Amino acid sequence: MSIERLGYLGFAVKDVPAWDTFMTKKLGLMPAGKAGDGALYRMDQRTWRIAVHPGELDDLAYIGLEVDDAAALERMADKLRQAGVAFARGDEALMQQRRVMGLLCLQDPFDLPIEIYWGPSEVFHEPFLASAPVSGFLTGEQGLGHFVRCVPDTAKALAFYTGVLGFQLSDIIDVELGPQMTAEAHFLHCNGRHHTIAIASFPLPKRIHHFMLQANSLDDVGHAYDRFDADGLISMQLGRHINDHMISFYGHTPSAPIDVEFGYGARTVEASWTVTRHARISMWGHKPTHLPGQG
Repeated sequence: MSIERLGYLGFAVKDVPAWDTFMTKKLGLMPAGKAGDGALYRMDQRTWRIAVHPGELDDLAYIGLEVDDAAALERMADKLRQAGVAFARGDEALMQQRRVMGLLCLQDPFDLPIEIYWGPSEVFHEPFLASAPVSGFLTGEQGLGHFVRCVPDTAKALAFYTGVLGFQLSDIIDVELGPQMTAEAHFLHCNGRHHTIAIASFPLPKRIHHFMLQANSLDDVGHAYDRFDADGLISMQLGRHINDHMISFYGHTPSAPIDVEFGYGARTVEASWTVTRHARISMWGHKPTHLPGQG
């Protein structure tokens, strides 16, 4: 009884036109119309993967976590009840807006709205057409990508994401935040992707540090790097992470200090996986171009 993959992300932002340009011209996602007040964007055969809504939050507004079928959703509902986690059933209007066949609405321990759902809509008859040079994204069984959740209490967050939702620990990195100052980042998987969620007590004013999209080729990453660099949007230069071996760079979103990681080539979690600990985030590169929190 666990989550299978990250299905979608929803943002509430102050500058919707800037986010539209960012989604299309920088990331290469495909506009996919609207649902309610949200602009939808595609990155594969799904009707949408990321929604951008107008709002003063200027942050991640909700996440969609996928299970395989209606029975799995009911098993998750039972698990939530047993854990004492409050939830509500999504009504017909919300299901139509999210384009799913059923969902549960709840919050993590630090008030991030979570939607656990089954039955997403797909549009294979309308092929994904990138809005900028990118050959495509690695999704499928690995889901949308990952995000790093910023929390004040990692133990409490881990108890929820692992004990209730069923995520499993991949590894831990002691992230250096400054002189004699580190924070433990716990990387969690729910499928072959090395991590779908990372939990860390980073001192940031947002719900997440970044979200990640994994492209199909290294050239996709290079072209995206040039697009970001042309407008001075690189926050961390090209590098290779020490735990998932992803080759990536980080760029500023229009809602600073939230970043996006754009990468390629991550290794996957296999049955023989061993949990390990690391003292740095990267084998090489990922040199910051700004201090944390500066745009």
